[in-house]
Amino acid sequence: MYAVIYITAKDAVQAKEIARRLVEERLAACANIIEKVTSIYWWRGKIEEDEEAFIIVKTIKEKVPAIVKRVKELHTYEVPEIIALDITEGSKDYLHWLKEETGGDT
Repeated sequence: MYAVIYITAKDAVQAKEIARRLVEERLAACANIIEKVTSIYWWRGKIEEDEEAFIIVKTIKEKVPAIVKRVKELHTYEVPEIIALDITEGSKDYLHWLKEETGGDT
């Protein structure tokens, strides 16, 4: 019923733009930004290392496809990291708030 989505961005500016849009559009109830993470990954046959920003988005599961679509529209990466994980437990008050803020059934 609930999901947390991990998204990396090229920098804090892009991360804030994406996060703000997702919250403004009620696709997400909340987004946290960690401004500097080091990412080491394979890209086009070689290992790359970059400083990126990390976005943690909280939402309801039914919004995940719309978030994936919206992030792809806003993101500058050819293949942005957008990974959704189910939230199976949590504070009932927080999860209720999350549903209310994203327009889910209450």
